[in-house]
Amino acid sequence: MNLDIKRETSALIDTLKATCQTYGLGNDGNEYKIITQVFLYKFLNDKFGYEIKKLSPALADADQWEVAYAQMSEDDRLDLLDLLSPDVPRLKPEHLIANLWNQQAKGEFDAIFDAIMLDIANDNIDIFSTQTTERTKIPLFERLTIYVTDDAQRAAFARALIDKLVNFSFEESFKEHYDFFAAVFEYLIKDYNTAGGGKYAEYYTPHAIATIMARLLVGDEHDLYNVECYDPSAGTGTLLMALSHAIGEDRCTIFAQDISQRSNKMLKLNLILNSLVSSLDHAVQGDTLTQPYHKSDAGSELRQFDYVVSNPPFKMDFSDTQEKLSAMPERFWGGVPKVPAKNKDKMAIYPLFIQHVINSLKSEGKGTIVVPTGFLTAKTGVEKNVLHRLIDDRIVYGAVSMPSNVFANTGTNVSVLFFDKSVNSDNVTLIDASKLGELYKEGSIQKRRLRAEEIDQIVETFTKQEAVDDFSVIVSYDDIKEKNYSLAAGQYFDIKIEYVDLTPEEFQAQMAEYQATLQDLFTKSASLKDEIMTQLGTVSYE
Repeated sequence: MNLDIKRETSALIDTLKATCQTYGLGNDGNEYKIITQVFLYKFLNDKFGYEIKKLSPALADADQWEVAYAQMSEDDRLDLLDLLSPDVPRLKPEHLIANLWNQQAKGEFDAIFDAIMLDIANDNIDIFSTQTTERTKIPLFERLTIYVTDDAQRAAFARALIDKLVNFSFEESFKEHYDFFAAVFEYLIKDYNTAGGGKYAEYYTPHAIATIMARLLVGDEHDLYNVECYDPSAGTGTLLMALSHAIGEDRCTIFAQDISQRSNKMLKLNLILNSLVSSLDHAVQGDTLTQPYHKSDAGSELRQFDYVVSNPPFKMDFSDTQEKLSAMPERFWGGVPKVPAKNKDKMAIYPLFIQHVINSLKSEGKGTIVVPTGFLTAKTGVEKNVLHRLIDDRIVYGAVSMPSNVFANTGTNVSVLFFDKSVNSDNVTLIDASKLGELYKEGSIQKRRLRAEEIDQIVETFTKQEAVDDFSVIVSYDDIKEKNYSLAAGQYFDIKIEYVDLTPEEFQAQMAEYQATLQDLFTKSASLKDEIMTQLGTVSYE
């Protein structure tokens, strides 16, 4: 990875955030819209220039390609645009950052800035947009300066944003690979994926966990083509990006749904950064459980996919839709949790997503989902019903328990389950990776992350189905049932007792040492008790 590009890209993000802070938008609920959309505008502007210059030697040789592009006849420009890949936006000369830079002295620059952003969005809405479950198009950009409360500051704010964009180019980054953009995206959104992110807290899946899930799903498959991948709780798309990279971005189509508006905007950015523009139309905003968008051709059944990944919210209040979900027993065969009298926000919603993942897999499909580790030994309720079904039907073929504090927004210990709808496995691979990872601090919070060699260790152990002392075990489905349907690796580890041969004299010497130690502890305890009683006797009560 080119460290200079990464450093410059991170610096650009930092300056955009600083500009928002200067104009009173730091930690504002709308800050993420400004940061992600301005960043995306810059990225697409440079991508357009990079691709158009490859098609036109005259533009490539020009001192200022933007000026040369503006001076072309409209017919020549349209001919060039016709040759562009659909993955590249169509930009007019007035859409370019160079044009905005030259207009900064004009009055009402904020209105000019917003109008250009909207015009780009409208001109490219057929390809560069996502949609809701009601098929409403969500455009690429929206007005941004309106989030500055003081009207008199909006033009200055727009100028400040443009100032940050002109001294840096993404062109070198277009030669980089997935890991570069994954790191950039993680840095870009790190301040906007917090537990306070709304009703569906957007649990950002760490890159390491996403990589493990993708590598274990895809394995050594190299002849994959026209693969369909789906995430019903897509969030910002980290799992889907890792999966598409493991398969090959040109060999798969991404399908996604998430209820969060915030996540949809970030998912859109992630798809574009990772050359998955053709999948934008399948990135849907809406409630997956009550209104699953992706259906079969007949429209009556859920669409089924080759691979399904998910990191759903674990608990939330869905009492408003509980009755509606309960009326779908074919979809939710394990049941739907009842509405509790108190603590409705602690309703377990993840078992519904497990059921949805299973329902969304083709007969030969594979899936993976993040769950609270407690689910591995569930003894009651819907969780127990779902767990038993996964084992009885031999759908689950692996479980990996992750280190604590490895996820950014939850202190809950998490595990990852792996499903194979084809029922090809005779055994289940269980891994306890809870002791892996290095500690680090994120602000005042202590976190843990997996290192590259530990990722390889998990993947290789799982793939080879190796039993490693106190780390992994390979068990049959009958073994699991005998252990009361437990998928917790630790319950299958052998208890090791160390035997040491001692002579009678050595044994007596050790026993004497133990007795001396105990006597010393008793003596100290009695002395401490006498000291405390003496001190209490000197306390006067008034």
